[in-house]
Amino acid sequence: MRNIKKIHKAEYRPMGDLETWSPLPTRNLQMIDPFIFLNHHGPQVYPPNNNGLPFGPHPHRGMETVTFILDGDIAHKDSGGHKSVIESGGIQWMTAGSGLIHAEVSSDKFKKEGGPLEILQLWVNLPKRLKMSAPKYKGLQDDQISKWKNENGSVKASVVSGSFKGIHGAFDTPTSVNLATIEFKKNATLDLEIPTGENIFFYVIKGKLEVNEIEVPELHLAEFSKNDEKLEIKALEDSTLLLGHAEPFNEKVVFGGPFVMNSEEEIQQAYEDYKAGKMGEWEG
Repeated sequence: MRNIKKIHKAEYRPMGDLETWSPLPTRNLQMIDPFIFLNHHGPQVYPPNNNGLPFGPHPHRGMETVTFILDGDIAHKDSGGHKSVIESGGIQWMTAGSGLIHAEVSSDKFKKEGGPLEILQLWVNLPKRLKMSAPKYKGLQDDQISKWKNENGSVKASVVSGSFKGIHGAFDTPTSVNLATIEFKKNATLDLEIPTGENIFFYVIKGKLEVNEIEVPELHLAEFSKNDEKLEIKALEDSTLLLGHAEPFNEKVVFGGPFVMNSEEEIQQAYEDYKAGKMGEWEG
């Protein structure tokens, strides 16, 4: 079985009244190439007449955002002309590429009525050859996401990208990133084989899982070595897992706020291009 190097607890980083946990990056773990950032918002309940999510217009370049709406909704708008409201179970995939401006806020209905909210946003790096590719966006509702389940229904997966147990993911992506969210009933088991050349992103959203005989509780991320292909997962209680795996790019990564590039000079250029309107104009 594949060895676990370390279990990392997500750091608590609230954003005003938005509960937020961040397992990546932290003081002890910078990235799991090509997975570079994860924010876990909620779970929490918003009252009626709330202000909703605080993510007004902001730019990105050089990476992708994958947003999982576990509960609540997100109203997306970007400078490429895309608009959508994605609800519980749905997913948004945005390839920022050369750059665009987007906003992720709550729908008018959610702000008026309130309700439960839980959202994950994962940043996936783009390799140098794709940093300046044309931006793209796609939002899918829950019933548009590829599904897999085992024979007795005790394990169910939403297959986002790549493949899972022979099921092709709902999103076609510019790199070979495999992503799925997996729900387990207590005592359910799942065996997987992941190539040793690929890095694994294993974050327990809720519940408690045992993977390769090591317990990983909710709000924790498991960091794996690359000694073997096998993962043996058992649910110690009802649980939800975000699972990713991909070949690393092995390139220098430089963060500059909302931009992820390969050098400081490219970060400076991104800010200049944004100020010059080269990532599109924002219409309020």
